[in-house]
Amino acid sequence: MTISNKKSESNESSSGSTFVPVEPFEIVVFGGTGDLARRKLLPSLYHRYRDGQISDDSRIVGVSRSQHSRAEYQELIEKYYHEFAKGEEFDPKLWAKFIKLVDYVSIDVMADKDWSALGKALSGKSDLIRVFYLAMPPRMFADICDGLKTADLVHEKSRVVLEKPLGTDYDSAREINEGVGRVFKENNIYRIDHYLGKETVQNLLVLRFGNILLEPLWSNQAIDHIEITAAESIGVGGRGSYYDGAGALRDMVQNHLLQLLCLTAMEAPSSLDANDVRTEKIKVLRALRPITPGSVKRKTVRGQYARGKVDGEAVTDYMSDVDVTESSTETYVAIKAEVDNWRWAGVPIYLRTGKRMSSRRSEIVIQFKSVPHSIFGDTPVNPNKLVIRLQPDEAVKLWFEVKEPGAGGMRLKTLPLNLSYADNFTVRYPDAYERLLMDVVRGNLSLFMRRDEVESAWKWVDGILEAWEQSEQRTELYAAGSEGPAEADDMLSGYGHKWSEG
Repeated sequence: MTISNKKSESNESSSGSTFVPVEPFEIVVFGGTGDLARRKLLPSLYHRYRDGQISDDSRIVGVSRSQHSRAEYQELIEKYYHEFAKGEEFDPKLWAKFIKLVDYVSIDVMADKDWSALGKALSGKSDLIRVFYLAMPPRMFADICDGLKTADLVHEKSRVVLEKPLGTDYDSAREINEGVGRVFKENNIYRIDHYLGKETVQNLLVLRFGNILLEPLWSNQAIDHIEITAAESIGVGGRGSYYDGAGALRDMVQNHLLQLLCLTAMEAPSSLDANDVRTEKIKVLRALRPITPGSVKRKTVRGQYARGKVDGEAVTDYMSDVDVTESSTETYVAIKAEVDNWRWAGVPIYLRTGKRMSSRRSEIVIQFKSVPHSIFGDTPVNPNKLVIRLQPDEAVKLWFEVKEPGAGGMRLKTLPLNLSYADNFTVRYPDAYERLLMDVVRGNLSLFMRRDEVESAWKWVDGILEAWEQSEQRTELYAAGSEGPAEADDMLSGYGHKWSEG
């Protein structure tokens, strides 16, 4: 069963309306020559300019310690745009107009005391929205904010965007929040998690709170268990030095997976106002049952990829990738989480993330309970299942039991009601960073994390880290290209469940 509602390609949104322009603004990207700026931030700003959301009165300033002239930086941006946006139609005339908005300033933020060059590159207009995007290591956030304040570059319409991970534990996150908070008010701090900018993640709110069909079923009365998966086929790549000190729990669970859990499990907010949404999310975080040294081996599995094959190609093991001879850092983690409230009592929520797995996919699986009594004799009746696929092919599938056509008795078949974004919305919809950047300019905080959210998530994750250490829980090996360690399958089977097939 497939929903069909195709639209012709245009620069319009899927609803048929054009993208709404934002006010003129200036954005300063610290880490302007880094990977995130090259792959995501600058291309995202170009796409929003191309679709008419960004005016020619806006300006973009890249900042890093590398020595480049403005022209050299503009050439660098274009080079990487072609590398990362392969297959996209490119309009040289439009790019020439966009690049006029882009400037560059060389500053070593940890050494240079004179930031006057940055002030000269900006407009000096206090009525213009000014965004500081810190695509830098979190340990530098407070110092950069202090530098902005000393250089008198922060005014009432200034905002700061903080990239994840915000710290390495509760104490470091709190220290960063306090440092940034000395310069910026809480309502001007945007803690970004790009997962929250994905179309399907936002559609989760619409599915839950815009359809009376689902909301009465969204509880322990009808749901057996929930799975939230974020699997990657790639290894650690060039992030080895960072990753070996972080691991999958800090890198993915503390932010991405817990944010998806919150949106899945939260109560209906009174509105889509940022504080209404974020208040309901933090209630979920505070209701998470702590994982203790006594329960950690039953409720978590940590793994590390060994040699194997991904997409038919042989790949090396984790320790070769990070060039170490010994490491217990987890590249995979599976967790049985439990939310202790009336709605979710007794419903396990399984979290799973890993690198070098069989495929790249992120999805939420809502597994409903079986029918209380089957009238079909020995014919098996599969329980309904709702699959919300975030990547790579965004889609929502609701699996039903239907009668297979033909004579010869009652035969049941499980088929999906399939809402595929690619099939139903042929318009190009914005990348997560495109949407989130425009939300920062608009002052919309609803898809960004509040300080107490971040700190509550760290408290829960810190409990797992401490339990691992106290229980000396080992890191299990799994072959690259597999679905993770067998111990994760055993964990679910111990509770009468199994992972959904990817």
